[in-house]
Amino acid sequence: MTFLEFLVYLLIAAVCGAIGGAIGGLTRGGCLVSIALGFVGAVLGTWLAGLLGLPQFLVVDVGGSDFPVVWAVIGSALFVAVLGLFRPRPRS
Repeated sequence: MTFLEFLVYLLIAAVCGAIGGAIGGLTRGGCLVSIALGFVGAVLGTWLAGLLGLPQFLVVDVGGSDFPVVWAVIGSALFVAVLGLFRPRPRS
């Protein structure tokens, strides 16, 4: 994998993480949070898809490495939603 392919891979992860974070209700975080969220979402989403026997679709191939876009968005949204359950609520 070349450096340019790695940057494209990070860009795809950032976009997927940002979309999943917005769906899940994440209001804070920047580019690095979105990248991390995209990678965690890809791992979580792919694991859940395999567990449920669902197919891989909309997979982007970058330099011989596959990135499951749909499962990354779904996995990151689920991850943010679960993290939101443990966040303390502000008192009014």
